[in-house]
This record gives sequence, C-alpha cells and structure tokens, in this order.
Amino acid sequence: MKKIVSWLKGEAVLCVAALCALGTMFLVPPDRVYVDYIDFRVLGLLFALMTVVEGFKLCGVFRVLTAAMLRLCRSGRALGVLLVALPFFSAMLVTNDVALLVFVPFTLGLLGELGLRRTAAPLLVLQTMAANLGSMATPVGNPQNLYLYAAYELSAADFFAVVLPLTALSLGLLAIPALFVLPAALPALPRRDAALTGGRRLALYALLFLLCLLSVFRLLHWGILAALVAAAAFFTDRELLRRADYALLLTFVCFFVVSGNLGRVETVRALVQGLLDRNALLTAVLASQLISNVPAAVLLSAFTENWRALLAGVNIGGLGTPIASLASLITLKLYLKSEGAQPGRFLGLFTAANVLFLVILLLFA
Repeated sequence: MKKIVSWLKGEAVLCVAALCALGTMFLVPPDRVYVDYIDFRVLGLLFALMTVVEGFKLCGVFRVLTAAMLRLCRSGRALGVLLVALPFFSAMLVTNDVALLVFVPFTLGLLGELGLRRTAAPLLVLQTMAANLGSMATPVGNPQNLYLYAAYELSAADFFAVVLPLTALSLGLLAIPALFVLPAALPALPRRDAALTGGRRLALYALLFLLCLLSVFRLLHWGILAALVAAAAFFTDRELLRRADYALLLTFVCFFVVSGNLGRVETVRALVQGLLDRNALLTAVLASQLISNVPAAVLLSAFTENWRALLAGVNIGGLGTPIASLASLITLKLYLKSEGAQPGRFLGLFTAANVLFLVILLLFA
C-alpha cells in the first residue's frame, strides 16, 4: 500500500490527467471514436526515444561528454557558461527532462566538491530554463514539439522557421547571467575521468537514434521503429524496457482523451476557439501556466489550425510557473533533496527569472 501511495505522489500529473479523462467521459460516453483520439505515432516515437536515451546513459555517454567539457574550463565564468550550455544543447536531442536528470545531479555534486553549494539555486534555475528553451529547437527536443510536428504534419523548414529565432534569442539571454553565476576564481577542479562502456551496444544505440530521427522526419514508419527498438532492448539489455517512462505515455493517452472529448462538446469548443481566435499565442502561454505545456499543446491543437502561434506559445509557455514545464519539477525535486537546500530562495529566483524571460520572449514572438 505504501508503495502505491508513494507512486501516486510521484506521478501526480498522471493522476490529474486520468481524473480529467474520467470526468470528460461523463460528457461524452466512451464509443468507437475514442480510438481515433490516440496518436499512436507520437506514442511510438516517445517510447523509442526514451529507450534509446536510457541506453546512452548506461554506456556512459553523458559522463564522458561532461568530463571532456569540464577539462576545458579555466575560470568560474567559463564553468558557469558551460554548465548552462550543456542542458541547453543536449536537450535538443535527448529532451529537456532527460537533460536535467543527467546534469542537475552532476552539478549539485560538483558544486559540493567546490564548496559552492550556495550558488546551486541560481545555477539550477538557469539550467532548468536552458533545458526548456534549448529543447524547443528540434522536433525531438520535447514532447510538445514531437506531438505538434506530427499532428500538423509540419515540414522541417516550417518548424525551424518558428523556433530557431526564439532559440537564438534565448541562448543570448541565458549567456549573460551564466557569466556571473559562479565566482570568477575557482578552487582546483576535481579530475573527472570517465570511459565509455559496451562498445557494441553503444553502436547499436547510435544506429537506433539515427532511425529515431529518420522516423521523426517521416522517412521510416514509426511502427517499424518502435518494434526495432523494443526488440533490440529485449535481446541486449531488458533493463531499458523497465526504465522507459510509461507514466508519461499514459499521461499522453489521458490528455488525448480529454482533448478529444472536449472537442465534441459544442460549448467548450466555442469558448476555446474564441480565445484562440483572439490571440492564439497568449492563449497557449496562459494554458501552459495552468496545465503545463505538453497537455496544453494536445488540448489546444484540437481547436486551431494556427500551429505557428501554438508551437511558439507552448514552448515559450514552458517558462513561468514550476508546472508550466514538467521538466522544471525534476529540478525542484532534486534540489530539495540536496544538502543545504533553500526552497524559498529557489522558488523566488525561479519565478523572477522565468517571468522576466517569458515577458521578453513573448514580446519578441
């Protein structure tokens, strides 16, 4: 019983999504149309990407890259920029939540060894924003991009035309505070040696990741990709199948049901469409603050063809409240478990920085 309660607390978003889905079933009783709500392509791609990324982690890819980058640092300013750049650029390929799961624990450990734990709060805030903003640069960077890219059948040119200007501005904005988040003079950095393990498995995961990219750009059927990834994990390392975030997949299913059912309720459809017709960008940003940007993308896509405003809005909308992007909650949970954590200070810095960046990017968009 305790394990169930603990699991439910850890998967609060899934629980809320399931309750919302159940609530909408009273408005639209289950029927054959429910199957049409589910975007199986998105679910297949998410499963494949999560599994391959876990394979990279097991082979030590992230440890090796981090050790190599740290050897280049000569000052606190360089280290600060590097620690913010790592989640920014890695999130483009491995998603924002994975980037934070990898780099936040490493950063906390490094700051502890350097005796700079007090700088953890502002640095982790910048890392969180970096992962959320960097992830918007690619279709595979975050779940909402993956969903919208598939749902609206976007071309690469259309997608990048919307997100790259916002990404470039975000990088410039992040670089300024990253220069000053750590003291200029640092103690001697601890030596960080790391090596790759499982050469054959690593080559297999690299090949599978390439197939993931091909499938994202519709050059390989998602069903074939999912089957290949599942088979490879089963025969090489079954631990990968246990590590996949199935709760995230179930959360998507629940919000597919919610958006599908609400789309069949005429009163709701008229209200949402009215807001989107007035300002789709602002509606997407505000919705993200309340229900997070992933479900906001799923829900609002059922009511508008203005994918440009929706794409920009749910990505910018990852800034703001801690629930605006589910990845932000990862940082918060990890920081609160660290030695000397100051929840009030962290949330204050998080809110101030996120609101400032949100306003700037919203005006630019």
